[in-house]
Formats: sequence, C-alpha cells, structure tokens
Amino acid sequence: MKKGIIFDMDGTLWDSAPQVVESWNQTVKRMGYERKPLTVQDMQGVMGKTMDVLMKILFPDLGDAEREELLERCGREENEYLREHGGTLYPKLRQTMESLKEAGYHLYIVSNCQSGYIEAFLEHYRFGDLIEDIECYGNNEKSKGENIALLYQRNQLEDAVYVGDIQGDYDSSKEAGIRFIHAAYGFGTIREQVPKIAAFEELPKAVANVFEA
Repeated sequence: MKKGIIFDMDGTLWDSAPQVVESWNQTVKRMGYERKPLTVQDMQGVMGKTMDVLMKILFPDLGDAEREELLERCGREENEYLREHGGTLYPKLRQTMESLKEAGYHLYIVSNCQSGYIEAFLEHYRFGDLIEDIECYGNNEKSKGENIALLYQRNQLEDAVYVGDIQGDYDSSKEAGIRFIHAAYGFGTIREQVPKIAAFEELPKAVANVFEA
C-alpha cells in the first residue's frame, strides 16, 4: 500500500518568520511605503493563511491593486532571500525524514504559500531527494484542503496523513479526507483530540500508530 506523509511548512518543518519579516520590511521600504515595520509576531500570526487573506490583515489600509502589487514583489524577493539564507529548521528534520523514507513512506509538502517558497526551502537545504511532490496556493489559488486532495490523487496514494500545526491544517485534512497529526511544537493549537508530537523526531512512531489504528 502506498502511504504518504504530507507536510505543512511554517510551524511544522521550519520557522522562517524572522527571515520573512526582514525581507518584507526591506521590500516595503524600497517600494516607498513609510510605515511601522512588521514584527515576527505579526508574521507568525498570519502564517498558514492564504496569501490574499494574509495581505488584508497585514496591510488593511491598501487597496486591492496596491496589495496585489506589493504581494508580488514581497513574494519574489522573499523567495530569493530564503533561497540564500534559509530559515530555522526544527531539530533532527533531515534525519527523521530519512528514517521515514527508509520505512517506506512517501513524503510531500502542501502549503498556502506563494509559488517558489517551497522550492526555496528545498533548494537551500538540499531536500529534493526526500520530497517527491509539492503543491501550494500560489500555483493554483486552491485551498489547502483541495491541494492536499489534488496531491493525493496525483501521486496515486492509498493512504496518507497530513502533519500541521494550526487548526486550519486539521480542517484542511478533514476536507481532503485524510488523517492528521498535530505538530504541537508549532504556532497553534487544535480544538479536537488528535494525535500529536512534541518534537519532529517523534514523527516515525506517531505515523506508525496512526496508520495502524
């Protein structure tokens, strides 16, 4: 049976908020906006949301056209920044992913990020040998639940679990009809009782328990 583990990005695989904030503040200033700089707390508060919703929260005073232009520029320069600088990986990420691959699981990423964001992560850390397929909101403007289901079908999976850190991740896994594990070390909590891990290295055992249940 082909079993997949589909990962969220922010709060699950890494914390890139400080690097994203640095990049965005540079871009906003270069574009001539005089405003209070974004903080890490600002960015962590919106990570996991689709890009259109994120922009409305962070820049409520701008019109739609201005927000769209700013988003395009910030996203492009953010990808370049992360490709060079990376973010903060959660401990034992690669070793744990290698163990999961050795156990026969197929690894994927689905995120609400812009196009190029996941690629920047994979390129900086050279994780391309571990992740088989990716999908994101920026590619097709589909919801996370739709993209989880799309990736599931595209890779002809027979069973899968989504690993994420916020309520929206759990809701998306339910929408897609697959299992869920909460990355409880991340940015959010889950209202429902679900399997959870306190560190990324706990994932192999949690995944085995979920698939056996």
